[in-house]
Amino acid sequence: MTGLLPGGVAGGIVDTLIGFPTDHRQLYETMRRQMLRDAGSQDMAMPAEYMFHDVQHREVDESADPVAVTLTEMDRCGVEVGLISLGAAPDAAERALTGHPDRFVPSLTLDPNRGIDGVRELVAAHERWGLRAVSVFPHGVSPQVAIDAPLMYPVYATCVELGLPIFVTVGVAGPRVPSLVQEVELLDQILYDFPELVVVMRHGAEPWVDLAVKLMVKWPNLHYSTSGFAPKYYPPAIVDYANSRGAERILYAGYFPMGLSLERIFDELPGVPFADEVWPAFLRGNAARVLGLEA
Repeated sequence: MTGLLPGGVAGGIVDTLIGFPTDHRQLYETMRRQMLRDAGSQDMAMPAEYMFHDVQHREVDESADPVAVTLTEMDRCGVEVGLISLGAAPDAAERALTGHPDRFVPSLTLDPNRGIDGVRELVAAHERWGLRAVSVFPHGVSPQVAIDAPLMYPVYATCVELGLPIFVTVGVAGPRVPSLVQEVELLDQILYDFPELVVVMRHGAEPWVDLAVKLMVKWPNLHYSTSGFAPKYYPPAIVDYANSRGAERILYAGYFPMGLSLERIFDELPGVPFADEVWPAFLRGNAARVLGLEA
């Protein structure tokens, strides 16, 4: 499939959001029990299911080895390396990292509500696994923690100290929960307070995409990933920014198996009007730099 993409991608694609068929069951159940109030959400297997027509964790064979399932999909689509979370499906993640260290690299999804215990967990996970990133999703913890909340500051400081980028979910939440904790504008203060912090926005930033672009122009360590969006829905402002002055700021991310199949993503990618020279940076180079994979 990747042969249809414009431009060359030497070394293979780096996916900055991929998981396993067993991912997120506990997370979704906790969210359903503690946060979701409408009747429709209670019937969804995944709390943003209304947004996706081919929810992948419903369609894959969950009796199969989840690591093998994900590797098969990666091989079919030319994905060489996937960034996975130790918090989502720990058994599968640890097996993947131990058995296939050339194919998977670790991140830790952190709940800032855990305070200093969460920071200790982050340091311990980095010492054990050699983390490449940290991730937070402000709308998905209980209680919610805003991007600029005091509870976030120890996490940001620790990321700077350890030299780790942080992936932050921004924009209106897919699950039917409040979204103000994810306003893109909140990143402005964070990047001022932590000028060394490398931040990657996840999950679209809508309806604040224009502001996200403006902040990337302003702050050199701010990036955007395409997670959670089928390529035909990539925001035009992001494509335009990549084709002008932002070629080094836009990272590819899928959403397998949570919401999108890799097959659908790579069938649609050739229709994205990126300039030829943008593709290698988008599909590999930017993620390799941000995650420290270049060596």
